[in-house]
Amino acid sequence: MDLPDLLLLVESAKYLISQIEKHPDYQKLDYQPDLTIGDAQTALSYLKYEIEGNQQLSINLETSS
Repeated sequence: MDLPDLLLLVESAKYLISQIEKHPDYQKLDYQPDLTIGDAQTALSYLKYEIEGNQQLSINLETSS
């Protein structure tokens, strides 16, 4: 089974979360979880940063070999 690129999945998740946050049905909810949409967005940003760092490291290792 071919899986999509992880960075593409993270970007897609960030987009979907932003759409959930803007959705009128979500905004009407009196929903106050311990972790917020902003927390999820931050976690995905950190994950994206980690993925990009690892990809850059891999590129640097390949070019120096």
